[in-house]
Amino acid sequence: MTVPVRTTTRQDNRQDTRQDARRKSRSDRPRDSRDGMRRAATRRDGRRDTRRDTGRDTRRDARRTRRQRHPHDDAPDTAPQFRRIAELPPCPEREQLYDDVISAWMPMAGRLARTFRDRGESLDDLEQVAALGLVKAVHRYDPRRGSAFESFAVPTIVGEVKRHFRDHLWGVHVPRRTQELRNRVRAARRELDCRVDDHGPSVAEIAERSGLTQEEVTIGLEALESYSPLSLDAELPGVGEGYTLSDTLGMPDPGYDVVVDREAVRDRLRDLPEREQRILYLRFFEEKTQSRIAEELGISQMHVSRLLNRICTRIHDEVENG
Repeated sequence: MTVPVRTTTRQDNRQDTRQDARRKSRSDRPRDSRDGMRRAATRRDGRRDTRRDTGRDTRRDARRTRRQRHPHDDAPDTAPQFRRIAELPPCPEREQLYDDVISAWMPMAGRLARTFRDRGESLDDLEQVAALGLVKAVHRYDPRRGSAFESFAVPTIVGEVKRHFRDHLWGVHVPRRTQELRNRVRAARRELDCRVDDHGPSVAEIAERSGLTQEEVTIGLEALESYSPLSLDAELPGVGEGYTLSDTLGMPDPGYDVVVDREAVRDRLRDLPEREQRILYLRFFEEKTQSRIAEELGISQMHVSRLLNRICTRIHDEVENG
């Protein structure tokens, strides 16, 4: 049997030589040098971890700052102007300071107005009402009380906008207490509407949720339909196509006017002479002509015409003069 013999090439010899040299270099390297390299690597890893932790903490602080940021943190610093206004008597300089402060705080009033949009009023009108509230707040603010201007201005502006909704946007005037009941009932019903079933909340459930009596809840529910009137051209559901609310309204009945007129002349007709009563009866109840009446009474048609004119004029004057 022939045994294969491995041949060693020049390239294999060179690779073995390089590997032996690397092993010898590592074994001959001083221990202090190896320990220094390990410490350097440890320091690099430590610095990398420190940078990573620092970046994480920075992002966490930024998120916390955004959550805690007040919506009016960009408010202008008008404390010097308010102090100067408090020192000045009524004069042009004081009015100019008022204008400057109002212009500086106008963006805040606009933000507050936008929180009430989509409630049946245009944004332009809401911004005008909020600006009016800002003007009132600027003129009423007293810096000597020690409170910040925004803590005084925000309730003033919001209250002005809410007053505008209460006094000008109701289609039917209702008492203020009824408006408050409506708001509480609406909030309670909105909370109870988030249910699995499709049934709306009952009066008892709304009363329990809002802390009101069932009678007060009923008043609030009625007020929900009184905020804006229904158009007479609105179609009624479940009746038929084209059937509007105006179709359910009655027309003026002329019979009522006839009843009023009869009652007004009843006593006066009773006081007329018998011949005049007969002439009126033949003319207006039996609807006979003046010629037929003249033949029955044995007088001329001209005489009947004058009698009718005189009787009707006298009764009309008596009714008009009471």
